[in-house]
Amino acid sequence: MGSDAGAASVAPMPAERLRITEIFHSIQGEADAIGWPTVFVRLTGCPLRCVWCDTEYSFHGGQWHAIDEILAEVARHGARHVCVTGGEPLAQKRCPILLRKLCDAGYEVSLETSGALDVAAVDPRVRKVMDLKAPDSGESARNLWSNLDHLLPHDQLKIVIASRADYEWARGVVAEHALERRCMVLFSPVHGAVQPRELAEWILADRLPVRFQMQLHKLLWNDAPGH
Repeated sequence: MGSDAGAASVAPMPAERLRITEIFHSIQGEADAIGWPTVFVRLTGCPLRCVWCDTEYSFHGGQWHAIDEILAEVARHGARHVCVTGGEPLAQKRCPILLRKLCDAGYEVSLETSGALDVAAVDPRVRKVMDLKAPDSGESARNLWSNLDHLLPHDQLKIVIASRADYEWARGVVAEHALERRCMVLFSPVHGAVQPRELAEWILADRLPVRFQMQLHKLLWNDAPGH
C-alpha cells in the first residue's frame, strides 16, 4: 500500500510547450518549396531587429500551446508541407522537438532561421532556410559563421539585399565560402529598396551561381498576417 500511495502522489510531467503567434494555411512564398500549399507555424520572439523586418508583430505576445496541440492543428489543414518560422523559432529551446515530431509525422518540413543561433540540433530531415544578414540589415555582426558547417545539400542560404553595398558584400561572401557548393543560395531584394529587375541584372552581369527570388506571398497578399 505504501508504494501505491507514493506512486499516486507523483505529479504528471508537464506537456512540452511553445509560444505561438499564429498557425495558418497559405502558399509558400520563397525558397525551394515556393508555390506549395503549406502550414506555417509562427513562433513568438526574436533576438534580432533587422531594419527591414516584415514580421515585427511576432516579437511579443503569442500564446502557449502544447507541442501535441500544435501537431493536431497542423494536421487539421491537410497539407504535406510545414514551415516553422518566426520571429526566430530557434530562440525557443523546444523548437527542435517540434521539428523532429513533424518529421516523424511524415511532413516535408522547413525551418526559417536568422543564422544567428546554432542550428546544430536541428533534425537533418528538416530543410533549413537560413539567412546570412547583409550590412544594411543592421544585424550582420550576429551572423554565426559556424552554422555554415551544419548546412546540408537540401538546405538553402538566403541573403536579403537592400542596396548595391549589400550585393557587393553578398557576392564576396559567396566567393569566399564557396557557398554554392554547400547548398542552394538565394538572393532576395528588399521591397522598396532595390528594384527586383536591378538585382536580377546584377546577378546576370556577374554570372553568380545563385538563385534570384521574390517573395510570392507579398505579390499575392502584401504583408497581411496569416498569409
